[in-house]
Amino acid sequence: MVAPCILFVFSRAIKFTNALIAPAHKVKTRAMDQPPNPQFLDDITGALDWWRDAGVDCDFLDEPVEWLAPPEQEGAAPPRRRPEPKPDPDAPPPPAKLDPTSLPADLAAFAPWWLSEPLLCEGGPAARVAPQGKAGAELMIVVEEPEAEDSEILLSGLHGKLLDAILTAFGTGRDDVYLASALPRHTPGADWAAMSERGIGQVLRHHVGLVAPKRLFVLGGNVLPLIGHESPHRPAMLRTFDHEGGSIPLLASWALPALLAQPRAKPVLWRAWLDWTAS
Repeated sequence: MVAPCILFVFSRAIKFTNALIAPAHKVKTRAMDQPPNPQFLDDITGALDWWRDAGVDCDFLDEPVEWLAPPEQEGAAPPRRRPEPKPDPDAPPPPAKLDPTSLPADLAAFAPWWLSEPLLCEGGPAARVAPQGKAGAELMIVVEEPEAEDSEILLSGLHGKLLDAILTAFGTGRDDVYLASALPRHTPGADWAAMSERGIGQVLRHHVGLVAPKRLFVLGGNVLPLIGHESPHRPAMLRTFDHEGGSIPLLASWALPALLAQPRAKPVLWRAWLDWTAS
C-alpha cells in the first residue's frame, strides 16, 4: 500500500503540473497571434518528464477509498452462483500416468518391464531398446533417446561412435559403463513436458537408484529436468544427483547430436571430466 504522504506528494505534483498548463491555455486564448514562450513550454515539458520518469502517470485521491464490499445485510438475497462449466465430451482424456507401485523392484526385472510397459510411450513396445550394463557400475550414462538405427543395441549409429570416442578419451569403454536412455525408443519431436507429466522422470530416477552407479553422466538437456535440474547452458556442468537420501556426482553435457555439431564443446567437456574425476 502506498504511504499517504507519497500519495499526497504525487497528487500535489499533478495539480501543480495542471496549474502550469492552465496559464498556457489562457495565454493562448488571450493572444492567439503571439508565439508561445519557449522557456515556459520547456518548464512544462520538464515537469511532466520528471514526474513520468519518477513513475507518476496518473492522479491520486487524497481520501482513502473502500475497496472491499460492505458486509451483506441481513435478509438480503444470496449472490447468484455462476453455473459450473460442463465437461466437453469431445475433449481428449487426460494422459494416463505410471503407477509408482508398478515400477520394478530390482534391476533384473527393469529391462523386461522397459520393453513391454505400454504407458512408457505411445505406439506399443515396437522399436524399443533396452539399457545395457551391470548394477553398481563406476559410471552410468543417460542419453535422451535411442538412435533411429537402433534395434538391439543402444546407440549403434553415428552418435554411438561419438560416444565410443568420448569413452576412449576418458579411458573406459561400453563394457565398463551402464548405458541407458530416458525414452525407450527413438521419438522425433518428443513432447518432453507430456512425458514428464506421464511419469517418465520418476522412472528415470528409479532406474538410477536401481543401478546405484558411482558417477552419473547425462548427455542431453531434456534429461536434466526429469531428475530435478535445469538444462545445461554450457557444454559441461558439474552437479549432484540426490535420491532417497543418497548423493551421486553428476556431470551434465549437451546431447550427442549437439556435441557432434559443435567441435569446440569437446575440449570443454574434456576439462570438465578431468576436474570431475580428480575430485
